[in-house]
Amino acid sequence: MKTLKDIFELVKAANVRMVDIKFVDTFGTWQHFTLPVSELTEECFTEGLGFDGSSIRGWKSIEASDMLAMPDPDSAFVDPFCAVPTLSLTATIAETGTRELYNRDPRGIAQKGEKYLQATGTADIAMFGPEAEFFIFDDIRYDNQSNGCFYSVDSIEGIWNSGREEIPNIGYKIRYKEGYFPVSPNDAQQDIRTEMCLVMEECGIKIERQHHEVATAGQAEIDFRFGTLTKAADNLMLFKYIVKNVAKKHGKTATFMPKPLFGDNGSGMHVHISLWKKDKPLFAGNEYAGLSKTALNFIGGILKHAKALCAICSPTTNSYKRLVPGYEAPVNLAYSSRNRSAAIRIPAYSENPKTKRIEYRPPDPSANPYLCFTALLMAGLDGVLNRIDPGEPVDKNLYELPPQELAKVPQVPGSLGGALDCLEKDYEFLLKGDVFTRDFLETWVSNKRKEFDALRLRPHPYEFFLYYDV
Repeated sequence: MKTLKDIFELVKAANVRMVDIKFVDTFGTWQHFTLPVSELTEECFTEGLGFDGSSIRGWKSIEASDMLAMPDPDSAFVDPFCAVPTLSLTATIAETGTRELYNRDPRGIAQKGEKYLQATGTADIAMFGPEAEFFIFDDIRYDNQSNGCFYSVDSIEGIWNSGREEIPNIGYKIRYKEGYFPVSPNDAQQDIRTEMCLVMEECGIKIERQHHEVATAGQAEIDFRFGTLTKAADNLMLFKYIVKNVAKKHGKTATFMPKPLFGDNGSGMHVHISLWKKDKPLFAGNEYAGLSKTALNFIGGILKHAKALCAICSPTTNSYKRLVPGYEAPVNLAYSSRNRSAAIRIPAYSENPKTKRIEYRPPDPSANPYLCFTALLMAGLDGVLNRIDPGEPVDKNLYELPPQELAKVPQVPGSLGGALDCLEKDYEFLLKGDVFTRDFLETWVSNKRKEFDALRLRPHPYEFFLYYDV
């Protein structure tokens, strides 16, 4: 943990000239404002820094817009992309006067989730390890008008460019679903991913591995070390920031959009979860796949609330272009050891109790990590506190089950609208300990309904192919 003394020593050692205050909005976008280092005092951390909250999506109305950003010393790093040495600090948002956590601030919700976990006596900490996949493209173009719309993505690695005039075109294009994981020259992104890893480590993120992912056209994965809930979410925000900015430095563009390509794998964000108490792993035991009863009940809670969780963990209309059968997408709400066709997998790489965890596979990287991780924690805790039985595991390839057998396995909703319907019917588990509030959930559903309707009301280009001559 960094202290204020550490911060001011870092400022001196790095010759910091500016301080950047970052915070996350409701829907997962990192926002920021910057001040000269001369303005950074101890009072900034105790009294907060004022800003106008009325201009942030889904936050304050203009007549009550004053808010406080409370910087967290432990989040400090020297920003690698600023021309002038700049210290970056992530803030939690508080109300003026009372300095209570703002109920629509995702980072504050995550911190309340961690306190609720401790208050239940179940565990001291929850560990989260997200695997956020992404694409690195060479070009992206899109537009939407009342009389037309289009999108076009391109990658020198994309199989559709096997016949392009590249003077010379030397081939080595990765075919659909064959990106996991050939070496160079097929894999054209090795060096850029390595640079991303090195920048992440300079900023304090511990990297475990990097590789090309299944899809053509530069799909990638970089795995970093797990951490406590809020810290893991902080690291994921920094992770996305670094990926996008390193890509931009090389004249490329990176996206965490779940399904940018038709006919190939989308980008998921498998989330590894474990609970710990007094430095002991609570998920290790003598039950199925070496799990404890606590872990099985945690699984039971997630499976019970999985459809509602989709509205927070797979929160875009594009998410449901990925969550379809046939592309390794975990649409089946079951659990299994090693089985990647189930929504919950129990990794079996090691028998060490400290590595025992569950992997929840439906989320994608369009999710706000603070909300996603907290919602998963709340669902799992509901299972533990109420001893919810997860049922029997399914150790078969769910994609190859006979229709009558598959019909017995619940599936995720087929659209964002369906997921929001599920959340409106099943949200009480999120309200425990005042972690989420009704006000926040109503705001979330209202805004996400608008996204769903915006797509639902627009003609799709493929409809012209299907129906123009009817």
